[in-house]
Amino acid sequence: MKDLSKVIKRPMITEEGGTMREEHNQYLFEVAPEANKHEIRQAVEHFFGVKVTQVRTMNYRGKIKRMGRFSGKRADWKKAVVTLAEGETIDLFNIV
Repeated sequence: MKDLSKVIKRPMITEEGGTMREEHNQYLFEVAPEANKHEIRQAVEHFFGVKVTQVRTMNYRGKIKRMGRFSGKRADWKKAVVTLAEGETIDLFNIV
């Protein structure tokens, strides 16, 4: 995956993420399933102008959901936990 604009899908604003942000300077992002750690690091550094020290990723399977007798599957997705260098922050609520 070469296009950095398609690596990060959205920041994840959750209660768990708020705790991680305050205590460990870590941010959660939903990323493209085919993106690797190097591309995630490059995308965060490029778009937010910060220094990344560590990237951890998790793959999630989409849940099977039923509506009566019909069943379907939600899409698989990938989450990245990005640790920033000391003193760096990302203001997630004022992104233009």
